[in-house]
Amino acid sequence: MGCGLIGRKRAAALGRAAAAVCCDIDAARAASLASACGCAASTDPAAALTRPDIDIAIIATTHDQLAPLAALAAGHGKHVLIEKPGARRAGELDAVASAAARTGVCVRSGFNHRYHPALRKARELVDAGEIGPLLFLRGRYGHGGRPGYDKEWRANPELSGGGELLDQGIHLIDLAGWFLGEFRAVRAMTGTYFWDMPVEDNAFVLLRAEAGQVASLHASWTEWKNTFSLEIYGRTGKLEISGLGGSYGVERVAFYKMAPEMGPPPTTIWEYPMPDRSWNIEFAEFLDDIRLCRQPRPGIAEAQAALRVVERAYEEAAR
Repeated sequence: MGCGLIGRKRAAALGRAAAAVCCDIDAARAASLASACGCAASTDPAAALTRPDIDIAIIATTHDQLAPLAALAAGHGKHVLIEKPGARRAGELDAVASAAARTGVCVRSGFNHRYHPALRKARELVDAGEIGPLLFLRGRYGHGGRPGYDKEWRANPELSGGGELLDQGIHLIDLAGWFLGEFRAVRAMTGTYFWDMPVEDNAFVLLRAEAGQVASLHASWTEWKNTFSLEIYGRTGKLEISGLGGSYGVERVAFYKMAPEMGPPPTTIWEYPMPDRSWNIEFAEFLDDIRLCRQPRPGIAEAQAALRVVERAYEEAAR
């Protein structure tokens, strides 16, 4: 559902599944992706989502349509992968949760960054206690847009629900929560510094987790060199994840382990100079969720937790 850039990425990552129908309100776009997938094309979401030969719906639309279409699909017994952020606000996902509970389907939230190899390596090292108890986390994520970016749907708050904090910032929030858990305090400032739009092009967020650790996050649409950086600090070491491949640079994780005498730390670096397969790995795990009747993680609860942080950040920034 949705045959734009993300819809095409999702279609290319189906693995052992096969596309049955590609749907988009733009007939030409639907036909183009359907031709590439060797399947039917549709411009009618309701008809596409209720077809009897559909088992899984992938919803990759503007933010205002994510939750309504996911609820429709789940209500008709279709398993759903709903693209991040899942909705404009957390409450919009309540109907999806209710429909999924009624029909017993699986719903996965598309936070594909959890499946990048450097981040999975970092998770492995943290879980193994290699950097000791976690102290704090610092993240930066951004790109510079393109000519006319302020005229695209992301600049329309009715369609998007917000700006860069809901776009790339929610990936940072999800990753911070993945490592630190739930957040009990939110502080934020937003600004629209360059683009002529009614939503923010930069968001600065400070979060405190239940256990006291702090996450400092900056998401930017004025990052003229595409950037991804996540630094995780522990009592006995630090992990620095950078790059996502492509224009973001080679994906890597550096492990700085505190020496007994402190000083310059022993350093180990892993690099992943391969194409981005996070979408493929994520969808393969979703197929396993369905086969095993397993609750997807991240699912609706994780999406709502991240969206609640966004809502509180917007409230803070408006004061």
